Amino acid sequence: MKFRVETDSLGEVRVPADVLWGAQTQRAVENFPISGLRIPRRMIRALGLLKKAAAVVNRASGRLDARRARAIVRAAEEVAAGRWDAQFPVDIFQTGSGTSSNMNANEVISNRAIQILRGKVGSKRPVHPNDHVNMGQSSNDIIPTAIHIAAAESIQGDLIPALERLHQALAAKSREFDSVVKIGRTHLQDAVPVRLGQEFSGYAAQVKQGLRRVRTAQMALRELALGGTAVGTGLNARPDFAPAVIRRISKETGIAFRQAENLFEALASKDAVVEASGAVRTVAASLTKIANDIRWLGSGPRCGIGELILQDLQPGSSIMPGKVNPVMPEMMLMVCAHVIGNDAAVTVGGLSGNFELNVMKPVMAYNLLQSIEILAHASDAFTTRCVRTLRANKERCAELIEKSLAMCTALAPKIGYDAAAAIAKESYKTGKTVREIAREKRLMSDRELDRILDARRMTHPGIPG
Repeated sequence: MKFRVETDSLGEVRVPADVLWGAQTQRAVENFPISGLRIPRRMIRALGLLKKAAAVVNRASGRLDARRARAIVRAAEEVAAGRWDAQFPVDIFQTGSGTSSNMNANEVISNRAIQILRGKVGSKRPVHPNDHVNMGQSSNDIIPTAIHIAAAESIQGDLIPALERLHQALAAKSREFDSVVKIGRTHLQDAVPVRLGQEFSGYAAQVKQGLRRVRTAQMALRELALGGTAVGTGLNARPDFAPAVIRRISKETGIAFRQAENLFEALASKDAVVEASGAVRTVAASLTKIANDIRWLGSGPRCGIGELILQDLQPGSSIMPGKVNPVMPEMMLMVCAHVIGNDAAVTVGGLSGNFELNVMKPVMAYNLLQSIEILAHASDAFTTRCVRTLRANKERCAELIEKSLAMCTALAPKIGYDAAAAIAKESYKTGKTVREIAREKRLMSDRELDRILDARRMTHPGIPG
C-alpha cells in the first residue's frame, strides 16, 4: 500500500495515498480499532448538508471566497448524497464529542474540494479542513446538530410512514374481525367474551399513540445546537451564521428546524436524544405486546390457542416435517428487544459528560438512528407479511367461548355471584358447559338463558344487566 505524509498539530501521520480522509481521521482509525461500527448513512448526510449550508452562508457574508465556496458546496453535496460513505472509517467508539467524525467530514470535503480545484490531496491548499470547511463551527455544536437532523429526518421519512401503514393495517383488521366473537383472557385465564375486532382495535390504538409520541419527540429534535461552537458562547461564529445555516437546512429537508433556545443546554446535555429514544422504546414495547399476542393467538395449529391463522412463510424445523413457525412476530420481538437495549445505552449516554459538554454523542447517535431504522423496517415487514394476511379461525373462537367457565359471569346478575361460581366449579369438574349445567338446574327458561349467554351481547357496554 502506498502512503502520503500529512501533518496535524501533533506532527506527521502516514495516510493511505488513495483515500480522501486526512491526518486526524487516520489517527482516529489507528486509535479506535474497536467495533467495526461506523456512523450511519443519515448522519453522514446530515454532516454533508451542514457543511454545504455553512459554505454558502460563509460565502454570502464575505468570509469565504467564491472559488473555495463552490468547491466545498460540490464536495459536501457528494458527501450528503452518499458518494463518499466509504471514506468515513472512524469507529463510533471514539472521542465522546464526535470530533473525529467531524474532522473526518472536514477532511473528506476539503480533499474532494482540492481535487475539484485540481490541487494536491493532503496539501490542505487551497481548501483547509479547519479554516474553510469548518469555518464558524466546532465539533461540539456540529455533531449534536447533525444527530438531531439525522434523527428528525429518519423519524419523518422512515418510522412515521411505517407506523402509519401498520396502524392502517391493524385498523382494517379490526373492522374485518368485528363479527368474530372470542373468549377474552386476563391473567392468562379465561375471561368474558370480546370481539376479535375489539382486540385489534386496541392494537391499532397502541400504534396510533406511538405515532403521537414519536411526533412529539421529533419536535424536540428540531432544536439545533449550531452556533454554540465550543462551550455555548458562540466564539468564532458570527451571530447571524447559525440562523442562516438552519434556514437552509430547513429548506433542504422540509423540516422546520430552529436554533436552540439555550445553547449551553444544547451542548452540555442530550435530553432531546434521550426523549426521542424513549419514544422509540415505548413504540417497541407496544409492538412487543402486539407481536406476542398475535404469536400466541396463532399458536397450534391443533394444540394451541389457534384463534388466528398466520400465513405460512417458510419451513419451521430441520427435524419436524410440516412445522411452520410465526417468524414475523418473532422477528418483531427481537427487533424490539434490540431497540430497548439501544435505549438503555442512550439513557446512560444522556447522563454522561461534565460541565459544558456531553461526551457520549457518537454512541447515542448510532443507537438512536439504528433503533429508528430497524423498527421502521420491522414494522413494514410485519405489516405486509403478517398483519395484512391474518385470518380469523371463527370455528375455534366459537368453540372456546362455549367451553369457557367465564360464561357464568353473565349469570351472576340473575342468580348471584355464589350460585354462578358454583356452576363454574361444576362445569370444570364435569366437563359440561355452563349452558348445559344451567339448563339442567332449570334456573330460567331456555329462551332467557340463551339471551343471557349470547356471547356477542356480552361484548357491548352495559350488557348483561
